[in-house]
Amino acid sequence: MTDATTVFRTEQRFHDPAAASSEPEPDWLASTPPIGIPLDPLQAAAQPYHQYVAEQPAPSYRPTVPPTPYPDLSTSALLRQVKPAPSGGWRKWLYLASGKLINVGEGRRSIRHNELVAQVNRPLQGCYKIALLSLKGGVGKTTITASLGGTFASIRGDRVVAVDANPDRGTLSQKVPLETPATVRHLLRDTEGIERYSDVRGYTSQGPSRLEVLASESDPAVSQAFSAEDYDRTLAVLERFYSLVLTDCGTGLLHSVMSSVLAKADTLIVVSSGSVDGARSASATLDWLDAHGHQDLVRRSVCVINAVRPRTGKVDMQKVVDHFARRCRAVRLVPFDPHLEEGAEIDLDRLKPKTREALVELAAVVADGFPAAEVSERFV
Repeated sequence: MTDATTVFRTEQRFHDPAAASSEPEPDWLASTPPIGIPLDPLQAAAQPYHQYVAEQPAPSYRPTVPPTPYPDLSTSALLRQVKPAPSGGWRKWLYLASGKLINVGEGRRSIRHNELVAQVNRPLQGCYKIALLSLKGGVGKTTITASLGGTFASIRGDRVVAVDANPDRGTLSQKVPLETPATVRHLLRDTEGIERYSDVRGYTSQGPSRLEVLASESDPAVSQAFSAEDYDRTLAVLERFYSLVLTDCGTGLLHSVMSSVLAKADTLIVVSSGSVDGARSASATLDWLDAHGHQDLVRRSVCVINAVRPRTGKVDMQKVVDHFARRCRAVRLVPFDPHLEEGAEIDLDRLKPKTREALVELAAVVADGFPAAEVSERFV
């Protein structure tokens, strides 16, 4: 027998690649790929195991880093959003009767009202001046001035004042409880001593809606008319302390004060009644403004059709609306209301819901013309 040691020494234990023949290697001699992934036999010998690169990188289970260095800590991101409770109607009764467990949310009317209120609350920089005028008396111009101003003052948190710029005896001061006998003449007499808002407040009367009214001179012994210079001086004082100034103009467009009112106004509100002569007078007002170089004010104006009397159905209101819609930026109707017909002090809480909603819509349309708020450079 052959010695086992001799057989071990003479047997070739290792394979020499250089001495390999052209015949393919048996499978049991092939190189083992890493991680059990088969490799091309021609590349297996050339690619070292430590240089293996995976085609698909391993997925990362770490959270994605936000682009900003600080995470979002806003209230909407941290707190669960809660549906607001209904503000009225059967939805509110159901919410309360269920122990605040059933909340079906607001109805379409309430959502629409909230959108209008948000529009009225648009940010406003500086003082915005609104002039209300009409060639015809008795169309409710002063009533619209007081009710619109009261709507702005009750919704917005800033100060709102209405000025009676009627060169004759105006009645704007009769729309709010009288707190002082002072008039615009007293304000002009004491302008040098006015430095703070409390100084101006002594010359105005404030209603329940927080609207302040600066009365015109009602003494028949005073023969001096309210002039353009008087209006400029008055406005120079008011725009320092108020965000909104509404001017109740007289029926005459040829008074000297009208030139200053039109030059200072940011927007116009032309008031018309629902009658034929009221609509014709309002259209004639726009004609006069166009003829005297105020075309831009006419394009930005708002027409208010005030139903000072119950509708009889004889006047086609849609045709009246269409006429002014072609000339003005917007047209709004204020329905007849018994409280406004009284001609006394105006309390918004006594108005019918439709009238109150119409005034909110009118305020939202006017606020839509507010200039866009500019962002200060220090916040950019």
